[in-house]
Amino acid sequence: MNPVHIVTDKENISELVLMPGDPLRAKYIAENFLEGSNLVNEVRNMLGYTGTYKGKKVTVIGSGMGIPSMGIYSYELAKFYGVKKIIRIGSAGALNSDIKVRDLVVAECAKSLSTFALSFGGDNSDTQYADSSLIEDIKTTKDDNINVHFGPILTSDVFDVYSDITPTLARLAFTDPLASEMETFALYYIGKITGIKTASILTIVDSKFTPNINLTTEERETSLNDMIKLALDAIIR
Repeated sequence: MNPVHIVTDKENISELVLMPGDPLRAKYIAENFLEGSNLVNEVRNMLGYTGTYKGKKVTVIGSGMGIPSMGIYSYELAKFYGVKKIIRIGSAGALNSDIKVRDLVVAECAKSLSTFALSFGGDNSDTQYADSSLIEDIKTTKDDNINVHFGPILTSDVFDVYSDITPTLARLAFTDPLASEMETFALYYIGKITGIKTASILTIVDSKFTPNINLTTEERETSLNDMIKLALDAIIR
């Protein structure tokens, strides 16, 4: 079959892809970080752009919110467009008191109660892993002036600002998560079954340990620049 959610000529998509959740963030990255960028997908308004960064061809395209949406878009990129690396760039909530708002978290693995991997390919593991070489590229690239934490995260089916995820953590016997978000588990599973390299870099935008520190919509947008630059520099290594 042909892809139905990303529809463009294969040569319009780079082997190197950044995936924010928000398609408008993809537009922001294309306009502010890529040279000569062109719109390559707008099906269902899931905007995708391809341009160059430091002379390397890069595509940035939204994934949407949640595991199913990430699963669709990352699979089509890997299956139909010959993509070799995907780095998710998104927001997350801190689950560790040492991690502050605006810090970055790089997910070495993602644990989840989701049945996505089981439904897709019979994989009943509750943990999916990043590509180790891509994680090493991020470690090598990172600026020592930026707080970057590496470790496990929770991928949840609920926005945990609105709900208590303690029962989820208990069922997973998950005692040391750094952060919570909603997409990485699916990306890492797609990486495993297709052989592409995947990683996830997250900006902490809220923390239950400092509930009075909340970023505005505008602050969330601008505070992501450190993450975007790190992801771009790592993916072209």
